[in-house]
Amino acid sequence: MKRFIYLFITIFFPGILFSQDRYQTYFIDSVEVETFTYATKDGEKLELDVYQPFDDWEENRAVIIYVHGGGFSGGSRNDENNINFCKRLAELGYVSVSMSYRLTRKDKPEGFGCNCTASDKLNTFNAAMEDIQEASYFLIENRDMLRIDPQKIILAGSSAGAEAILYSGYQPPMCYDLPSGPVSYAGLISMAGAIPDTSYIYNESAVPTMFFHGTCDNLVPFAAAPHHYCNENQEGYLVLHGSYTIAQKLRELNVPYWLHTSCGSGHEIAGKPMTEYFDEITEFCYQYIIREEGEFRETVMPGEQANCDYKQFNFYK
Repeated sequence: MKRFIYLFITIFFPGILFSQDRYQTYFIDSVEVETFTYATKDGEKLELDVYQPFDDWEENRAVIIYVHGGGFSGGSRNDENNINFCKRLAELGYVSVSMSYRLTRKDKPEGFGCNCTASDKLNTFNAAMEDIQEASYFLIENRDMLRIDPQKIILAGSSAGAEAILYSGYQPPMCYDLPSGPVSYAGLISMAGAIPDTSYIYNESAVPTMFFHGTCDNLVPFAAAPHHYCNENQEGYLVLHGSYTIAQKLRELNVPYWLHTSCGSGHEIAGKPMTEYFDEITEFCYQYIIREEGEFRETVMPGEQANCDYKQFNFYK
């Protein structure tokens, strides 16, 4: 196990430090970061960074695991935006985690678009899911050291990371031989994600979910459409079900969700919520997960849809 410790110092105004209302207001003035190797696969060490409030001895803390984007070929768990996102979450009292995973499309000339076969895409999703499960298992195995609640683990991801967390998060509960019973993820935060099949979302696997998506996303569909809008005669033709379609499935199952739609926006939405909609993310985590007071909520950000090439996704005016 490899461990590195860093310390971020942040200055706040007096009076907002050490708030007793964890997860709602900033209550700590420094964050500790530790790096662990959670698995080794194909000769590659897979690492995760654990951010937590410095000198915080609270037990059973909620966890948010963030999975970066990059088309399963690039991206990094510790780029500046990811660091800032996890740091802000830790300042609110969460144990936040940014994880690496196998980039199975790295250096592949066909990439992850229409030249990548549908079977290779599914294999990519499966590999990412396995890594997320391994990282989750590592955290649960070390729950006493990290002082976390295994029943309060939230997955968040952007783009490819969002596809990975949705694919992982709707799996049936897993048994870790805990006194509290089988573990399901407590909630999901998807930033421009989709899944290849909604049939495996059912009562026992569905969990509260927050979706961010643009109606004109031409890579990962807002509703149901081919990934990257590949033609049927292309090897990479694979229908994916995006935020709108998944939200409707959750409504049928009476499982709370928050669908945050940006009219006319494209795939750039994958990177915006961590900064522009951070307050909405923390509101979802607190209301839907911590307090377990979720609802069906739909937020529509107005925008120009005249330039959207995908008329079937003009659900909002």
